[in-house]
Amino acid sequence: MLRDILTVMWKERKMLFRDRSSRTRLMLVLLSPIIFAIYVASDAGPRWVEGFPSLLIASLAPVILVGVTIPDSFAGERERRTLATLLASRLPDRAILFGKLAVAVTFAWGVTVVILLLSLVAANVAHWDGEILLYTLTVALADVALSFLMATLTASVGVLISLRSVTVQEATQTLMALFLLSPMLLGMLLFVFSDQVGAFFSPLDATQILLIVVAVLTVLNVGLLAAAMARFQRSWLILD
Repeated sequence: MLRDILTVMWKERKMLFRDRSSRTRLMLVLLSPIIFAIYVASDAGPRWVEGFPSLLIASLAPVILVGVTIPDSFAGERERRTLATLLASRLPDRAILFGKLAVAVTFAWGVTVVILLLSLVAANVAHWDGEILLYTLTVALADVALSFLMATLTASVGVLISLRSVTVQEATQTLMALFLLSPMLLGMLLFVFSDQVGAFFSPLDATQILLIVVAVLTVLNVGLLAAAMARFQRSWLILD
């Protein structure tokens, strides 16, 4: 099973950088979070490593990076008319699904960690006073965990959308619209139930709130991965 997953990952990695236009698009997408992270870290200085402003990058960067890669997972195969060939192979269903998910998650998570390291360098350069600034253990663990969970969450949702989309453009637009609307809906709910939310979170410190967020994202990830596995039906996709 692991060998089959690695085979799919190898194929997907080649497709990710298959031509110059793909590489150029990815580089342009990478510029926004990199520039934003370096600017904010340079301005924040010690607050960047001691507080939680880096969580913004850890949350947003994986969503952006997965958002430009995962729509191609199945919609791209369908658009290039290679989906039937892939499904006719001897690769197990789970290997195909997890291989495609793993490439998107690994790419987004890895790049996000690099961005966080670059922002750390920027904070040190801008606020050098003879001592090296390093992330506190809590902030470092929070950044790593949150970036992984957000990458997996976006990839799982993206696969569900890509399975139903005819083209990559359709899958990309649907995924981005969903992730743009979600914060708006969440903000509206927080506004409507602000008193209840305030009463619930007021006794908690930042670390406890973060643990609750991580727990909620973990549950969502498990549910979405289960939905993706249930949705991935080789016989249905071949007929489609």
